[in-house]
Amino acid sequence: MRFLLIACLIFTLGTEAYAQQVKISGYVKDATNGETLPGVSVYVDELKEGAATDLNGYYQFSVAAGSYHLHISLISYRDTVIVIKANKDIKINMNLISNSISAKTVNVIGLKANNNVESAKMGTITLEAKDLKTIPVFFGEQDILKVIQLLPGVQSAGDANTGFYVRGGGPDQNLVLIDGATVYNAGHLLGFFSIFNSDAINSVSLIKGDMPANYGGRISSVLDISAKEGDMQQIHASGGIGLIASHITVQGPIKKDTAGFIISARRTYLDLFLRKPIVPASSAFSGTSYYFYDLNAKINYRFSAKNQLSITAYYGQDDFTFSDAQVGFSTKVPWGNGIASLNWNHIFSDKLLSTTSLNYTSYTFSFSGAENGFNFTLFSGIHDYHFKQNFDWIPSKKNHLKFGVEYTLHVFIPSAISAQEPSVNFSTKDVVHLYGNEAGAYVTDEYSITDLLKVEGGLRYSIFQQIGPFTRYNENAQGQITDTINYKTLQNVAFYGGLEPRISARYTLTENSSIKAGFSRNYQYIHLASISSISLPTDIWVPCTSLIPPSVGDQYAIGYYHNFKENAYESSVELYYKHMTNLIEYKDGVTPEANASADPDENFTLGTGQAYGAEFFLRKKVGKLNGWIGYTLSWTSENFPGLNNGQTFYAKYDRRHDISAVANYVLNDRWTFSSVFVFATGNALTMPNAWYIIEGQLVEQYGDRNGYRLAPYDRLDISATYTTDAKKRALRAQARWAAKNNDSTATYVDHRPAWKKNLHTSWSFSVFNAYNRYNPYFIYISVTGNVYSNTLNIQAKQVSLFPALPSISWNFDF
Repeated sequence: MRFLLIACLIFTLGTEAYAQQVKISGYVKDATNGETLPGVSVYVDELKEGAATDLNGYYQFSVAAGSYHLHISLISYRDTVIVIKANKDIKINMNLISNSISAKTVNVIGLKANNNVESAKMGTITLEAKDLKTIPVFFGEQDILKVIQLLPGVQSAGDANTGFYVRGGGPDQNLVLIDGATVYNAGHLLGFFSIFNSDAINSVSLIKGDMPANYGGRISSVLDISAKEGDMQQIHASGGIGLIASHITVQGPIKKDTAGFIISARRTYLDLFLRKPIVPASSAFSGTSYYFYDLNAKINYRFSAKNQLSITAYYGQDDFTFSDAQVGFSTKVPWGNGIASLNWNHIFSDKLLSTTSLNYTSYTFSFSGAENGFNFTLFSGIHDYHFKQNFDWIPSKKNHLKFGVEYTLHVFIPSAISAQEPSVNFSTKDVVHLYGNEAGAYVTDEYSITDLLKVEGGLRYSIFQQIGPFTRYNENAQGQITDTINYKTLQNVAFYGGLEPRISARYTLTENSSIKAGFSRNYQYIHLASISSISLPTDIWVPCTSLIPPSVGDQYAIGYYHNFKENAYESSVELYYKHMTNLIEYKDGVTPEANASADPDENFTLGTGQAYGAEFFLRKKVGKLNGWIGYTLSWTSENFPGLNNGQTFYAKYDRRHDISAVANYVLNDRWTFSSVFVFATGNALTMPNAWYIIEGQLVEQYGDRNGYRLAPYDRLDISATYTTDAKKRALRAQARWAAKNNDSTATYVDHRPAWKKNLHTSWSFSVFNAYNRYNPYFIYISVTGNVYSNTLNIQAKQVSLFPALPSISWNFDF
């Protein structure tokens, strides 16, 4: 009886304590356009407890009943503090006012000032589009991916290239998403510009460490991009004119406070300058044309306080052509992405909400040529049909669960070739399509065990199935097809699956410091096959087959995080080790068009890889002078039994040292100055180390795979931005009017139209590669003369792309 009374008492007290918990939730929006704001820090000052808004601007958390000061904070917006009386569950929707940059201070803090210390997440960085505007630009184009490359652990693929490698992983190991839809090729102009128009982007999150279980399909990183929703208050436009491209964005309400739209377009005009009479017929560039364009659109509709629907669309195309009538040769190379995404957000209760996503992705590449009646075409592509259902459940203030399922139907065209001449037609039989089902189910929980210890753990189970129709061609040693195996539609060809555990933990040492550790396992079921010697986007995506198993990546990480001087500075050191299995490369001597009569997966060989290193990061977040310094020390090696005589070799993106320094200085409300300095160890590549004369022919012998290093890469970019504001001009005009009339009360009447009264313009002046460093892009071998006349001369020559390049661009917003 005594134990029964004690149990009842404990239950009663526990129920009473639980009943005293109240829920605080709501949406946070931009006061000027009604657009929801992700990444806003909403917390109770007295308890230092709260939450950050999700991608839909929604937040919720629980506290003990009482009266508090609720603090709302986000970069570039005014901090807001309100007094609340939380005696029961309450909903508080807030509108934040944009905070124009002042000459005294610049706050570049996202989320809470010490969020990097308190969060259990490792290697996660969130940037807003506003963060990009002060970084020096390449040819006047702001670029999200070039900013991402300046972070520790992220390496550039080349000079001014938007390709990036994360912690020793290849470019195909990065999951790039825009509003939930996968992007397979994120570059324009052979990678010198990204496909992401910064005018249409709201925020960017990079996860380079232990990715949560709600992400899958890649083994290195996630780049999650959120598009702007569109102004729900009033119509306005923004745009810019640069040296090689211009862009414009229009957004506004469809129904005020309920529905909004945004349309953004960008196009280069290089093709206009490659025509006569600018380029004469005698020029090497005569007959050359190149341009790219992209279109972004989004519609956002709030049916009610609990239902919101958004539709995002993107289409971008690159087009390169060359023709020479004198020799009868012409070529055409188009490639591009098409993306559509539908997202429905529904709030069941203050504790449970869901996001339903339907996405379509298409990437295609084509290369065609014609010479004297002979026509040749090579093309490839991938199409995805994707569904995802995600739930967020917050059962208590100590834990936040996410769980859901997702499914993707992949349709691959790995490589198709056709050729034609007047008397003969040739093609690789029917165009090969490979089909695959990819699915996953996951659950992840962020749980505060104590005030000092927080854990985020998750589990994902994923599967992949290659299905028919499919034909397997069996060959003999001479490469001749001996027989075939035909698989019917939907018939199983190959099946893979596995568990993917993810866990990370944070232990607080002091108010301003913590240590974190994490482990993650990831499966990757699709692969990118590339030939480094080809300078065109001939990347070929191939799925897992009976010959190609999934890549598996295991990553271990530990880090120390410390903020000082009242969180004005943040610093961190992260150590990581990653082991990768079932990586793919082309077999020696194989190119995409080789072995065209057989199955594409016959061209690849499998291997393993490992990467480890240390990342150091120091960031000054406030003040007229702000920025960061990042340094990465890393090693990346691979081993393929079928390559390099089975010996381990450094990956082509192995980079021993990588340094990035970014500085911004706000002189006053008109002038802002910025600079970027980067230094990196040279890329690894394979070079010949001997030459032999065989039957009168000079034959190269290559050394170890990736056994040679290019010279180190270093570059300094600088920029200055001059900003004008119509409202400030009006205030100055009013002051002059009052002085002229010797009357401080004199009324100044602004007769300008409304758009001019709100016009905000800026001129950006920048220099890429300011000290004209000739960085190596690639090396080629020049052979002149011959051995019989003793005039043979063999030289390795360096090709550099970009000298010092000044640029200017004009941007506007009204």
